[in-house]
Amino acid sequence: MDRNALAQSILALTEGETDTVALMATVVCELHNHHPFADWTGFYRVVAPELLKIGPYQGGHGCLVIPFSRGVCGASARTGQVLNVPDVEHFPDHIACSSTTRSELVLPVWNGKGRLLGVLDLDSNTEAAFTAEDEAWLVPLLAQVFHDAD
Repeated sequence: MDRNALAQSILALTEGETDTVALMATVVCELHNHHPFADWTGFYRVVAPELLKIGPYQGGHGCLVIPFSRGVCGASARTGQVLNVPDVEHFPDHIACSSTTRSELVLPVWNGKGRLLGVLDLDSNTEAAFTAEDEAWLVPLLAQVFHDAD
């Protein structure tokens, strides 16, 4: 996977767009179809205080609702931190939306005004599928894509 080419493609596809759901759908599509270990790729949107609901995704079904108090996605939303979990079996209170998921990378998504829009969740059926390099290019990419999101 050429991260630079993928980032440039995502930026070109999302240029000028401010609708959060449209941006999420485009990012998910590109990531899911180009990351070699992404078996489920999706967003969970902040819809109420301390509550995430499923947003655009690709792959099998996802959990519909995740409170900030549960699972990897909830922990990322609650703390505002990127969570790279190499083995979900060792993450306290992991929510098994799919029994085949072995590792997860969850990144909080903020707009330019500092509002948490949701989290990007990449799940893999492979242990330790996501790297520090994945984090290093996705964090600034998400900040740029969602900067003007409403």
